[in-house]
Amino acid sequence: MTEGFRFGLEAEFMLATATDFRPLWYKDVTFKTLDAIFEGISLEGLPSLEGLHAEPPHTKLMPFVVEGYGITDEDLKVIDAYPKGVEIRTPVCGSLPEVLRVYETLYRRLKSALSAYDLVPVAISHHPVESKFSGPQNKRRHDYWLWAMEVMTTYGPDINVSFPKEISDRLFGDVEALNAKVNYYAPALAAISLASPFCQGTPWVHKGSGGKSFRTFKRSIVAPAIELHADEDFRIEFKVFEMTKNVADFECYFLLVLALFLDQGLTGRASNQERIYDSGAVARAGLLAEGMRHRFSEVYNRSFTILPQFGFDPAPLERIAGRIEKNLSPADEMLELYRETGSLNAVMKEFSTMVTLAGERI
Repeated sequence: MTEGFRFGLEAEFMLATATDFRPLWYKDVTFKTLDAIFEGISLEGLPSLEGLHAEPPHTKLMPFVVEGYGITDEDLKVIDAYPKGVEIRTPVCGSLPEVLRVYETLYRRLKSALSAYDLVPVAISHHPVESKFSGPQNKRRHDYWLWAMEVMTTYGPDINVSFPKEISDRLFGDVEALNAKVNYYAPALAAISLASPFCQGTPWVHKGSGGKSFRTFKRSIVAPAIELHADEDFRIEFKVFEMTKNVADFECYFLLVLALFLDQGLTGRASNQERIYDSGAVARAGLLAEGMRHRFSEVYNRSFTILPQFGFDPAPLERIAGRIEKNLSPADEMLELYRETGSLNAVMKEFSTMVTLAGERI
């Protein structure tokens, strides 16, 4: 029944040193170094890279990208980059198990290749030490340039899903209704994924209270919750989740996105302005923000009925039941470890280890 669905995962990582887990940034590593590392990674046994594109200044098509700030010539052609981190982007996959399996394979190969240069990828969604970046204008549009500078300290995953034609026709046939639905539920879905509780070297505090996600707080103002790609098999890119070291989390995030788009009985609607307000509240309080537990529970509870209708097993979602009840996210694990050790490097070390679907630590 899942025939016609397509999946892709893009996941950004901060880099740290492999010896002492010190957070790194563009001042510490070059595009040239990372690009050479990527080009040496084997692509044997992977699905076709059709549908991916080489992103300048990369010249080779790869499932690995140096994420950062493009340095341009006088014609605004990207000729170099200041790295903020690295990204894994899976090829287009025909099933949810396949995309997760490919992601694990790519992570193994990336981590092994980086280790030779005393580097490790870290699954955190905002740089824990750096918070501001300024660079020469690299976009013709002023707002695009401002955003390019803003995201130099943020890291996140994009959940990509394409649907069978009859479903795509419905979703893309009324984009206004689709956006209003996403605006209402997306902040609540993001709440269980928050993973950036540090700012400038210490736990993030806003208006006297500790928060869970400096990234969501920053990006809620201008960044969209979804991007629609009608020219790419009607791909929908869901962008509000934060990074995780657990592949099981990504499985749940995919299932929640599927449930959100497939369930025609979800009636909540909101404007862009309401989504911005709600996302800011979620960044500080998670599911305790006003109305968020109810919204999340609506999607979550209905998913156990909706997903089987399309051939998807909702059982993996049961893993996050306790997280919903206790308002927990990866940020809480980070903060607890920081309180125990007093060390950001200890947090970086823990979140430089992937936990596979089978429970193996890589």
